[in-house]
Amino acid sequence: MGTVHIVGAGLAGLSAAVRLTEAGRRVVLYEGAPQAGGRCRSFHDAALDRMVDNGSHLALSGNRSLLGYLERVGASDALTELRPAAFPFLDLGNGERWCLRPGGLWLFDTARRVPGSRPADYLAALRTLTAGPGASVADALPPGGPLYERLWRPLAVSVMNGAPERVSARLFGAVLRETLLRGEAACRPLFAEKGLSAALVEPAVAWLTRHGAELRTGARVDGLERAGERVAALSVDGERIALGSDDAVVLAVPAWIAGRLLPEAVPISANGRAIVNAHFRLPAPIDLPGGLPFLGLVGGTADWLFRRGDVLSVTVSDADALATLPADAVAATLWRDVARALGTPGAALPPHRIIKERRATPDQSPVHAANRPGPQTALKNLVLAGDWTKMGLPATLEGAVRSGEIAAQAVLTAGITTFSRLGLFPAFTLPRRGPI
Repeated sequence: MGTVHIVGAGLAGLSAAVRLTEAGRRVVLYEGAPQAGGRCRSFHDAALDRMVDNGSHLALSGNRSLLGYLERVGASDALTELRPAAFPFLDLGNGERWCLRPGGLWLFDTARRVPGSRPADYLAALRTLTAGPGASVADALPPGGPLYERLWRPLAVSVMNGAPERVSARLFGAVLRETLLRGEAACRPLFAEKGLSAALVEPAVAWLTRHGAELRTGARVDGLERAGERVAALSVDGERIALGSDDAVVLAVPAWIAGRLLPEAVPISANGRAIVNAHFRLPAPIDLPGGLPFLGLVGGTADWLFRRGDVLSVTVSDADALATLPADAVAATLWRDVARALGTPGAALPPHRIIKERRATPDQSPVHAANRPGPQTALKNLVLAGDWTKMGLPATLEGAVRSGEIAAQAVLTAGITTFSRLGLFPAFTLPRRGPI
């Protein structure tokens, strides 16, 4: 069996590497950055003198691919699970608080659902499961009423990184199918208490190293040399690395990088929206309203607050306009929301770090969702992975891991393969192309 060369060591690349190494293939990963993790990473910030994540992420217990990935690398305890599932919210406009607590007969308990909503209102979520390919979230869940403004809209913006009027109802429905619609056991929040790298990246790198895989960081793949219908060599920082007849390539980089290396395989041309994150170092650890380590906000600019020790992190999705502002202006805007949420309006701005991910996710509109490429390409020994590929979910941690699983299965399997063997959603079939 030949070597599998994986371009990109984000979650998609790491997931593919784990599956392939587990199957006995020799794996070499190339990562242009100094460390693995891609857009899922932690770093030490000198101004705060703390480890922070490039962006805050909230996983759920229904993310079966993510949890399976952690189990394979011996890191099942890397994420802390909150039981029972609970999602506290605060309306910055009027100060009203509520906590969504799914499970059992929760829809019939006014204290566990959105204020002013009725049990029947939640059945509207089923429309996302039957939405047409061109439907937006707003088409399936028409605006109006407290449930839309206080649940569907903030949830869609956070999950899809886009306004409900422009993101795919089908992709949003796939998330609801695997989490909220499966009950409390699939909705429990999962926290990376020690940071994203410590939870999701470092255990995988250590496992891969122990099992003979090679990770080359600071190694930028800048070209693919073709010979007929195959990749004959990689150019890594200008150095030619020849591929054997049994070697394969997994291109597990963001869409805009894949488009430079393989333009014909990446029909997605529009970039998605920015995500802005702020980290504030407080004088001492504090408790958020609701008593949990995270809090959803409506009626302001900030979307979510996350607490880890004395660092309070803010996430704003669909943040193109905010990302154009200077960092100090962003910090002042978000701190006003934070101070109001903490009941200390007018509090002085503490030390902070602003992170702008201008291409945080691919475009997730119905048009671009329908045009996502599958793993196979015209090159018989090259497959695609990444949160922008066709794997049935939006660009999330779960989606990235699942895309790596699908790519690995495409490499390992000759002939016709149905991905339902992996328990993936949705099932689809690879065309017969021979082994790679």
